[in-house]
Amino acid sequence: MEKGEFCEDVLGLTALHGHTRGDEALIQMLRDREIDLKHVISIATDGAPCMTGRERGLVARLRAHYPDLIAYHCIIHQMVLCASLEEKYAEVMTTVMRLVNFLRASSALQHRLLRSFLTEVNAEFDDLLLHNNVRWLSKGKVLERFWTLRKELEIFLLDQKSAKAKQCVEFMQNEEKMEIVAFLSDITSHLNDLNTSAVCAFQKKLELFKCDLQQDLLHFPKLLNQTAGTHHHHNHAEFLDKLIKNFQTRFGDFPLGKQVLLCMENPFLVKNIAEFSTEALKICPWASAASLQSELIELQENLALQESLCDPTTFWTKMVPAAGVPSLQKVALQILTMFPSTYCCESTMNMVKNKYRSTLRNEHLHQCLRLALTPFMPKFKELVAQKRCHFSH
Repeated sequence: MEKGEFCEDVLGLTALHGHTRGDEALIQMLRDREIDLKHVISIATDGAPCMTGRERGLVARLRAHYPDLIAYHCIIHQMVLCASLEEKYAEVMTTVMRLVNFLRASSALQHRLLRSFLTEVNAEFDDLLLHNNVRWLSKGKVLERFWTLRKELEIFLLDQKSAKAKQCVEFMQNEEKMEIVAFLSDITSHLNDLNTSAVCAFQKKLELFKCDLQQDLLHFPKLLNQTAGTHHHHNHAEFLDKLIKNFQTRFGDFPLGKQVLLCMENPFLVKNIAEFSTEALKICPWASAASLQSELIELQENLALQESLCDPTTFWTKMVPAAGVPSLQKVALQILTMFPSTYCCESTMNMVKNKYRSTLRNEHLHQCLRLALTPFMPKFKELVAQKRCHFSH
């Protein structure tokens, strides 16, 4: 945090050589940068055994040095696991992705003809989207675009003479398959709207979606359009049952309680102060329940702060210090600095490491990662002014 603002940046990239363990490399990297491990509040992992193993995992080894370290599963990886598809849904999803790749990426000429055709018929979009392997939920955007253009795509494919195009048309004319496409497009659009603070709300929405499947399909407009309100060919409620169970299992141990999240957003709405202090102690065991309760009451009675209109970050970094609630503010800052996802690092790594970089070394990878994730913009004019041009004669 600098000047009352949070800064998000990559600390570094450490390569493992020989028998070097992950925790040793990480601790050494922190020491090289003069960062005390006790100042590290939390760690987000992808849930792999080497990270979360009870005895030899990275989290367990780090907790041996700092027992209060908070560890949790990356929110995106959890959503990916929660949204794992059973066989019949996975088959349809794979077929749609192959169909999109056939139209979009198999031939440059075919892609140009497709775009020209979509423009001529005044389609809502002039192109399809390709699936991004970095994040499974990007398939939801691909499905949504495919569903919007399905009628135009069928007309385009009917004019094609290849056997592959014929297979695609047969798929798109299959009512049962297209019903699954409609359902997947609806449910992935809901999943794409999910974020960290809305996990609990989304779990309740899943119960609502399950009931809606048996009634008016208010939350499944594409499925309603495909089935025209008639009997479904598939029991999609089973899919939602498994999704509900997965969310309960994987997010059951999420460290942030409802009262803590409410306090971060608006501390004046917290009514159950005892429950808030209990939840806060699970995250910050160093804190005193009595101090947190007293300071929260004092904060809620501060008339000047009640009238302040600002975002949570500004509130806790610039407004609260004057109120004299050090323990409460420290808890808030620790929670606000927690990051729920490894997405930035992973997505950038996947973009940097590709088949065209055959000589990429660890040092180059670190430099590319820093350039891709840094919030700073180079001063191009100053850099150019420092260079002298040598004109040839």
